Amino acid sequence: MMSKSQATDISLLLLRLVFGGFMIINHGWGKLMKLLSEGPIKFGDPLGVGTELSLSLAVFSEVACSVLIIIGLFTRWASIPALFTMLVAAFVVHGGDTIRDKESALLFGTAYLVILLMGPGRYSLDGWWDRRRMV
Repeated sequence: MMSKSQATDISLLLLRLVFGGFMIINHGWGKLMKLLSEGPIKFGDPLGVGTELSLSLAVFSEVACSVLIIIGLFTRWASIPALFTMLVAAFVVHGGDTIRDKESALLFGTAYLVILLMGPGRYSLDGWWDRRRMV
Protein backbone atom coordinates (compact mmCIF):
# COMPACT_ATOMS: atom_id res chain seq x y z
CA MET A 1 0.00 0.00 0.00
CA MET A 2 1.26 3.46 -0.92
CA SER A 3 1.60 5.99 1.88
CA LYS A 4 -0.10 9.38 1.69
CA SER A 5 3.32 11.01 1.39
CA GLN A 6 4.28 8.76 -1.56
CA ALA A 7 0.95 9.44 -3.26
CA THR A 8 1.46 13.19 -2.82
CA ASP A 9 4.99 13.03 -4.24
CA ILE A 10 3.89 10.99 -7.25
CA SER A 11 0.93 13.34 -7.80
CA LEU A 12 3.22 16.37 -7.74
CA LEU A 13 5.58 14.67 -10.20
CA LEU A 14 2.68 13.96 -12.57
CA LEU A 15 1.39 17.52 -12.20
CA ARG A 16 4.82 18.94 -13.03
CA LEU A 17 5.40 16.61 -15.99
CA VAL A 18 1.97 17.04 -17.56
CA PHE A 19 1.49 20.77 -17.16
CA GLY A 20 5.14 21.66 -17.81
CA GLY A 21 5.28 19.37 -20.83
CA PHE A 22 2.00 20.51 -22.36
CA MET A 23 2.95 24.14 -21.81
CA ILE A 24 6.17 23.70 -23.77
CA ILE A 25 4.65 21.58 -26.53
CA ASN A 26 1.39 23.46 -27.09
CA HIS A 27 2.30 27.03 -26.20
CA GLY A 28 5.98 27.78 -25.56
CA TRP A 29 7.67 26.03 -28.48
CA GLY A 30 5.77 28.00 -31.11
CA LYS A 31 6.58 31.26 -29.33
CA LEU A 32 10.25 30.27 -29.10
CA MET A 33 10.33 29.60 -32.85
CA LYS A 34 8.65 32.96 -33.46
CA LEU A 35 11.24 34.70 -31.27
CA LEU A 36 14.14 33.00 -33.08
CA SER A 37 12.78 33.61 -36.58
CA GLU A 38 13.89 36.47 -38.72
CA GLY A 39 11.64 39.34 -39.59
CA PRO A 40 9.37 41.56 -37.58
CA ILE A 41 7.80 40.09 -34.45
CA LYS A 42 4.04 40.01 -34.42
CA PHE A 43 2.91 39.38 -30.87
CA GLY A 44 0.60 41.04 -28.40
CA ASP A 45 1.83 43.56 -25.88
CA PRO A 46 -0.57 43.10 -22.95
CA LEU A 47 1.68 44.83 -20.41
CA GLY A 48 2.81 47.72 -22.60
CA VAL A 49 6.50 46.75 -22.58
CA GLY A 50 6.87 46.20 -26.32
CA THR A 51 6.17 43.18 -28.47
CA GLU A 52 9.69 41.76 -28.45
CA LEU A 53 10.00 41.94 -24.66
CA SER A 54 6.46 40.56 -24.24
CA LEU A 55 7.31 37.60 -26.46
CA SER A 56 10.64 37.09 -24.68
CA LEU A 57 8.93 37.06 -21.28
CA ALA A 58 6.31 34.59 -22.54
CA VAL A 59 9.07 32.32 -23.91
CA PHE A 60 10.98 32.53 -20.62
CA SER A 61 7.86 31.59 -18.70
CA GLU A 62 6.47 28.97 -21.07
CA VAL A 63 9.75 27.27 -22.02
CA ALA A 64 12.52 27.97 -19.51
CA CYS A 65 10.29 27.95 -16.42
CA SER A 66 8.42 24.90 -17.70
CA VAL A 67 11.70 22.99 -18.09
CA LEU A 68 12.61 23.91 -14.51
CA ILE A 69 9.17 22.82 -13.31
CA ILE A 70 9.43 19.50 -15.17
CA ILE A 71 12.81 18.62 -13.68
CA GLY A 72 11.89 20.10 -10.33
CA LEU A 73 14.72 22.61 -10.06
CA PHE A 74 14.03 25.98 -8.42
CA THR A 75 10.45 24.81 -8.79
CA ARG A 76 8.64 27.29 -6.60
CA TRP A 77 10.56 30.19 -8.13
CA ALA A 78 9.86 28.92 -11.66
CA SER A 79 6.15 28.59 -10.93
CA ILE A 80 5.83 32.33 -10.16
CA PRO A 81 6.48 33.65 -13.70
CA ALA A 82 4.45 30.73 -15.11
CA LEU A 83 1.51 31.62 -12.86
CA PHE A 84 1.85 35.33 -13.66
CA THR A 85 1.84 34.62 -17.39
CA MET A 86 -1.33 32.55 -17.07
CA LEU A 87 -3.03 35.29 -15.05
CA VAL A 88 -2.12 37.83 -17.73
CA ALA A 89 -3.40 35.47 -20.41
CA ALA A 90 -6.69 34.87 -18.59
CA PHE A 91 -7.47 38.34 -17.28
CA VAL A 92 -5.70 40.71 -19.68
CA VAL A 93 -5.30 38.99 -23.05
CA HIS A 94 -8.65 37.18 -22.74
CA GLY A 95 -10.17 39.64 -20.27
CA GLY A 96 -13.30 40.32 -22.27
CA ASP A 97 -13.63 36.79 -23.62
CA THR A 98 -15.86 33.98 -22.42
CA ILE A 99 -14.78 31.55 -19.70
CA ARG A 100 -14.27 28.96 -22.46
CA ASP A 101 -11.53 31.15 -23.97
CA LYS A 102 -9.93 31.62 -20.55
CA GLU A 103 -10.16 27.96 -19.58
CA SER A 104 -6.70 26.83 -20.67
CA ALA A 105 -4.93 29.73 -18.94
CA LEU A 106 -6.98 29.19 -15.78
CA LEU A 107 -6.22 25.46 -15.70
CA PHE A 108 -2.50 26.01 -16.20
CA GLY A 109 -2.57 28.83 -13.64
CA THR A 110 -4.26 26.60 -11.08
CA ALA A 111 -1.64 23.89 -11.60
CA TYR A 112 1.17 26.41 -11.20
CA LEU A 113 -0.45 27.79 -8.03
CA VAL A 114 -0.62 24.27 -6.57
CA ILE A 115 3.05 23.70 -7.45
CA LEU A 116 3.95 27.04 -5.86
CA LEU A 117 2.10 26.16 -2.66
CA MET A 118 3.04 22.47 -2.42
CA GLY A 119 6.53 22.50 -3.88
CA PRO A 120 7.92 19.93 -6.28
CA GLY A 121 7.75 16.86 -4.05
CA ARG A 122 10.34 14.19 -3.43
CA TYR A 123 10.79 13.18 -7.07
CA SER A 124 12.54 16.35 -8.19
CA LEU A 125 16.00 17.87 -8.24
CA ASP A 126 14.92 20.19 -5.43
CA GLY A 127 13.83 17.15 -3.39
CA TRP A 128 17.08 15.35 -4.15
CA TRP A 129 19.08 18.42 -3.12
CA ASP A 130 17.12 18.79 0.12
CA ARG A 131 17.70 15.12 1.02
CA ARG A 132 21.38 15.45 0.19
CA ARG A 133 21.79 18.50 2.45
CA MET A 134 20.17 16.67 5.36
CA VAL A 135 22.74 13.86 5.29
